[in-house]
Amino acid sequence: MRPLALVLTLLALVVAGCGGDDGDGGSNGSSESTPAPASSGGGGQQIALAAPQDGTLTFDKPKLEAKSGEVTINFENPATVPHAVEVEGNGVEEKTDVVTEGKASLTADLEPGTYEFYCPVGDHREEGMEGTLTVK
Repeated sequence: MRPLALVLTLLALVVAGCGGDDGDGGSNGSSESTPAPASSGGGGQQIALAAPQDGTLTFDKPKLEAKSGEVTINFENPATVPHAVEVEGNGVEEKTDVVTEGKASLTADLEPGTYEFYCPVGDHREEGMEGTLTVK
């Protein structure tokens, strides 16, 4: 019986490990599937954010807006330059995994106010890879 139990346990682990798309990883247990459009879909608000493919140290949007509550930022980095997104303010500090040619997401419960988002990799923030998230 013991070999059968071992095989079943290993099979369960393999199946559980096949849930991701490319293994680059998101944080906070968030899904890293294709980012949803910037709208509310029952599980909180989804916001799309991206880095440029040419590796420039900017985000595609310097300003983001959201309604208070659960907000997910779905980040896509098509570049070979590693990037991530970190959100700070009002007692919140959440970040994605660092990704290269991949996607990651973060989810936070946000109160009304102003938050900063930026790339925490190297000096990317100091070079201009930052923005403002306004929550109403």
